[in-house]
Amino acid sequence: MRRTALLASAALLAGLLPWAATARAADEPAPVPVDRFEGEVPFASQPAEGIFTWGGDTDDPPTLRLADRADAPEGAKVLAGDYDISGYGGFTHDFAATAPAHDWSAHQGVRFWWEGRNNGKKITFEIKDGGAHGEASELWTTSFTDDFTGWKQIRLPFTDFAYRTDYQPVGGIDHVLGLGETWGYAVTLPPGGKGDFAMDGVELYGRADQALRASVTTDAPVHPVREGGTAEVKVTVATTGEQPLTAPVTVTYATADGTATAGQDYTPVSGTLTFPAGTASGATRTVEVPTRRDRTAETAETVPLKLTVDGAKAPAETPQVVIDAHGLPYLDAGLPVKKRVADLLGRMSLAEKAGQMTQAERGAVGQGGDITAYALGSLLSGGGSTPTPNTPEAWAKMIDAFQLRTRPTRLQIPLVYGVDAVHGHNNLLGATVMPHNIGIGATRDPALAYRTGAVTAAEVRATGIPWDFAPCLCVTRDERWGRSYESFGEDPALVESMETVIQGLQGRANGKDLDRGDKVLATAKHFVGDGGTAYGSSTTGTYTTDQGVTEVTREQLEDIHLAPYREAVDRGIGTVMPSYSSLDIAGDGKGAVKMHARGDMINGVLKDRMGFDGFVISDWNALDQLPGDHAAQVRAAVDAGVDMIMVPYGYKEFATTLADEVRAGRIGERRIDDAVSRILTQKFRLGLFEHPYADTSGAAAIGSPAHREVARRAAAASQVLLKNAGGLLPLKKSEKVYVAGSNADDIGNQTGGWTLTWQGSSGDTVPGTTVLEGLRKAGGNVTYSKDASAPTAGYDVGVVVVGETPYAEGVGDVGNGHDLRLSAADQAAVDKVCAAMECAVLIVSGRPQIIGDRLDGIDALVASWLPGTEGEGVADVLYGRRPFTGRLPVTWPRSEAQLPINVGDAAYDPQFPYGWGLTTLTPAPKGGAAALRDLAARAAAAERHGDERTGRALVTRARLIVQQKAAGHLTQAVAKPFADAEHLLLTGRYGKAVQKLAEAYRAS
Repeated sequence: MRRTALLASAALLAGLLPWAATARAADEPAPVPVDRFEGEVPFASQPAEGIFTWGGDTDDPPTLRLADRADAPEGAKVLAGDYDISGYGGFTHDFAATAPAHDWSAHQGVRFWWEGRNNGKKITFEIKDGGAHGEASELWTTSFTDDFTGWKQIRLPFTDFAYRTDYQPVGGIDHVLGLGETWGYAVTLPPGGKGDFAMDGVELYGRADQALRASVTTDAPVHPVREGGTAEVKVTVATTGEQPLTAPVTVTYATADGTATAGQDYTPVSGTLTFPAGTASGATRTVEVPTRRDRTAETAETVPLKLTVDGAKAPAETPQVVIDAHGLPYLDAGLPVKKRVADLLGRMSLAEKAGQMTQAERGAVGQGGDITAYALGSLLSGGGSTPTPNTPEAWAKMIDAFQLRTRPTRLQIPLVYGVDAVHGHNNLLGATVMPHNIGIGATRDPALAYRTGAVTAAEVRATGIPWDFAPCLCVTRDERWGRSYESFGEDPALVESMETVIQGLQGRANGKDLDRGDKVLATAKHFVGDGGTAYGSSTTGTYTTDQGVTEVTREQLEDIHLAPYREAVDRGIGTVMPSYSSLDIAGDGKGAVKMHARGDMINGVLKDRMGFDGFVISDWNALDQLPGDHAAQVRAAVDAGVDMIMVPYGYKEFATTLADEVRAGRIGERRIDDAVSRILTQKFRLGLFEHPYADTSGAAAIGSPAHREVARRAAAASQVLLKNAGGLLPLKKSEKVYVAGSNADDIGNQTGGWTLTWQGSSGDTVPGTTVLEGLRKAGGNVTYSKDASAPTAGYDVGVVVVGETPYAEGVGDVGNGHDLRLSAADQAAVDKVCAAMECAVLIVSGRPQIIGDRLDGIDALVASWLPGTEGEGVADVLYGRRPFTGRLPVTWPRSEAQLPINVGDAAYDPQFPYGWGLTTLTPAPKGGAAALRDLAARAAAAERHGDERTGRALVTRARLIVQQKAAGHLTQAVAKPFADAEHLLLTGRYGKAVQKLAEAYRAS
């Protein structure tokens, strides 16, 4: 509905609204209708204009209808509905999804008719204000109580609305209820039982006065200053619509009692600032607060500057001048980190220690006042939790604003901000998006893994973020797992070889590079066994595999799942995140225990046996999955060795409960001191005490050609050529190429989950180059038909790009709305193109797809994985600019019935074995059994002499000989020794690897 249809003429409706007409004062303008509910507003789904419902669970959204009512306060119909809400639920009217936003700034408030039930329950009313559109706006809220019976007109002055601090979809824009761009409103209905409601006649009423249209703000809520310096607090007056003031505004200021002492620590000031009528919006005055130097080492001290405003809305909070802490040993960058930690820890209260162990979501803390109040140690952005606009500058500005909130705390311990940058800085629009880990594992190139980590670290740190929740060191053992693409592969030896990414992220293993502007603190996750969860063992919602139970022997645990963590600890990993999953070790008598409560693994194995000296960070709300009440959950996790708890929206309760449990003696103070010491150590290593704010000097390189070239190389190296009958690939520039398939021109599908949002999404989501665009840029003679509906005659070769749509975590589990087969549309495209011409099929996916029933009709098959934003890398290998060199990081099954199937299994008969990957690098070397015997002897000699480079080259030569003979008729007798050889290669047993390849050769 267009704005002109909704905001009908006030004169026309004045006669239709007798209540409004008689109620207003003589000089009050006629009300302006928003919703009459006579059928002019459709029920719709976002982002269309109209009314839509929502809720915390599937049964929480209310049911709505337009009901004919003889007693309707306005017109003949009302908006009515029924609800039964256990969590939260309500409805929203987005009345400006595509049309210009409404301007409500000339009015005093919003009012509507509500049919009371006299149940004493609270109904919340919310406004979407400012921003780019309705879903990128600020939420401002107020409420009323249903303590009446029958129809009543509810009046909500705009002065009653408060900025929501518990949830903001975009994290705030300017924190000013400007009303000049209003996108919609929402009603939250009361939970806890069945109910019904009726509503009618939403309209704007009254005339705004200047106190509503004008506001006074300060340039910051906190003004740090060195002892002896002068703080400058800028006071600004602004008006809605940037109109000049129509009446004077006065601001009376005076320093007040804080923790600083007047006359000793600062010189008190007071006075009045006047902004006369006619003053331009944006005019600024400055208040100076001088501080005094006494040369005594001190913690930080605060000086509130109270402002009393007449003629405008006062600032939301009192600005504070902060005299920085100074002269204390922990602030001395020349001291060893260990001494600085000991000094700081000795000065901390229990509440301050609890705050350091608490991590909140940035959307939960609003403008950040709770950072100060709870002395919070960390914030994070969950998947898709981004500032608006989603730019490097906005990220840095947001994080600096949060960091500023640590300055009024006594000890000024900086925040450490974390983000899931799991394949590049994937939350940032315009960042370089790498292939997911499954593709990096396919490259078999540790140096390239290092470079992808270095690019990611540089782009993350340039936006002010010093901490990355990556890499995932999971060993994926069942491709039905929705997180399998986060793994480098199914072989722990392969995962270990790719851990060069840790040095790319962090720098040197001793932590000496962490304070650099292009390095970040890395996180090994998810400890331990997350990739081994059994299908059907998950108890989380509708998940089937993720967060389930890993059942292993002690030997399997050590050899498969723990091995990558030994390597990570040796590489100096800074943090470790436990898994949501449970671990059930045969014979230990514990049964299935959630990893966040397994002290034998976190304290006993990770910290004590492996010598991990970083800190352990919990996963998102993982505390809630532990048994018992909240206090029991806190005790279980902290005593198990979890040092910092990710409690996105429950940070207040956690910090309070933790301190209470320590006071009661149920959690030992030594355990708290150990946790806080570990956290502080990493903060000192990161250089946050010296440089708490964002260093954006590297921001120009974000998404740069140099960074995208690394991603392009990684995309090219990750492509695995599974079949290449007749040498169809590489393509020739002279060939006419028919391109089809759902994933040929969809960068959202190409980048997968954890791209801008948690789950990712299909479509044109991020800047980059699709596979189709890459083929065109390569100079190919290309015609595209997504569904292969265009005529197929006259082409030399077809390229069909098919596969999965994005998902993340258990949402992607097979059996939770997913399977491992191509969609009907993809199957049809493959069938049509491959029946009409020679064809190459590329599978863009996070895991193998079952393709065996079509394999005979496909000439070339490529496992393209999730290659990221640089589709030109895929085109590079298709057109021969670079050779195919990738190898399978996981076994490619013949059918789902084979799952789980992994290298080393006793029964092993896949479609393609682990390590398989044809090459277009060079012609396959000549030779047979005799050549392989010679290669085995030479490889064994290279192994004895520690000549890794020669040993690997000899195994590669042997593998190419075997692949040339075995291609097209892979049997179990070939596949098993072939896969075993790949594992032997990665563990440095080159002679035995060639012997296994010789066994495969004889069986082929």
